[in-house]
Amino acid sequence: MGDTEAVQGRSAPRAYIGSFTSAGGLGVLAADVDAATGALTVTGASDAVADPSFLALAGPVLHAVSETEPGAVAAFDVTGPVPRPLGEPVSVDGAAPTHLAHAAGHLLTANYTSGSVTVLPLAADGTPRPATDVLRHEGRGTVPGRQSGPHAHQVLPDPSGRWVVSVDLGTDSVRICALDPATGVLTLHRETALRPGTGPRHLAFHPAGTHAYVLNELEPTLTVCRWDAEAGVLEPLGETPVVPEGTTGPSYPSEVVAAPDGRFLWAAVRGDDTLAVLALDPDGAKAALVATVPCGGAWPRDLTLDPSGRRLYAANERSGDVTWFDVDPETGVPVRAGAIEAPAASCVVFG
Repeated sequence: MGDTEAVQGRSAPRAYIGSFTSAGGLGVLAADVDAATGALTVTGASDAVADPSFLALAGPVLHAVSETEPGAVAAFDVTGPVPRPLGEPVSVDGAAPTHLAHAAGHLLTANYTSGSVTVLPLAADGTPRPATDVLRHEGRGTVPGRQSGPHAHQVLPDPSGRWVVSVDLGTDSVRICALDPATGVLTLHRETALRPGTGPRHLAFHPAGTHAYVLNELEPTLTVCRWDAEAGVLEPLGETPVVPEGTTGPSYPSEVVAAPDGRFLWAAVRGDDTLAVLALDPDGAKAALVATVPCGGAWPRDLTLDPSGRRLYAANERSGDVTWFDVDPETGVPVRAGAIEAPAASCVVFG
């Protein structure tokens, strides 16, 4: 479809939506955000890159994975109403990248099928350059068909900026690495094993930087961990369910988000198609499921908190929409406030 445009100009806060073009998605969508209501209005889209399932913003440049085999990353200029590609996609030397993040002037991708993490330096204009390193995970898990080998699903820097952590669904573990900003080389520091068969997918840090919360996909649980940024040590403390007791049918958690004040966590659960609300104790060492609400669609692949910390946005892949919720500041319970159509939606980021 090329580039499409609906609204000229740019006078509002912005959001960007990733989607699966192979499933009818429009690619990378840009949207204005109504600051008063949280409502999204799509201003344009670009399908220049196949399956841009996850996005990350760095100033006026938006980076997107291309969740394909072989995988790639691409850059977009988002200063206008329509995302504009900057150069050609760059190979990640891996298959099916599902997540990316910025660290120390580099772009990092978690490559699910190949079970690896790739480091790509960024040029002055924000475009990615060829990879400087590919850290290949090793190992396997206990669940047939899902854990026959490593499956890196997320990579991100820790709040201190000292470490890069990668969450691997296939090996039931989280790896802590050091990134050399001069060479773009990752060095494995240690690997933290989680309970076999849980299938860790994504991780969120407590705003104080003292704890981390690993959301498991193969079992609908959250693993609470202590995080020692000085030593680079992740220590599992316990697990909490993210679906109510007695829930039947398959439930596949996808994303976890921490409140800026450290009082709540929210998790999206596919299959069950709910948003789970978890209350944290004052130091963040314990989490308790206090409520679940419908996600407003089907198969919530991603969940995002807006910059104000007052609204949640769910990218519902199978129902093809993005729903948003006002969060009750006292209870943490989200209340649905609106939705827009977004075929094969996979993530939402703000900038």
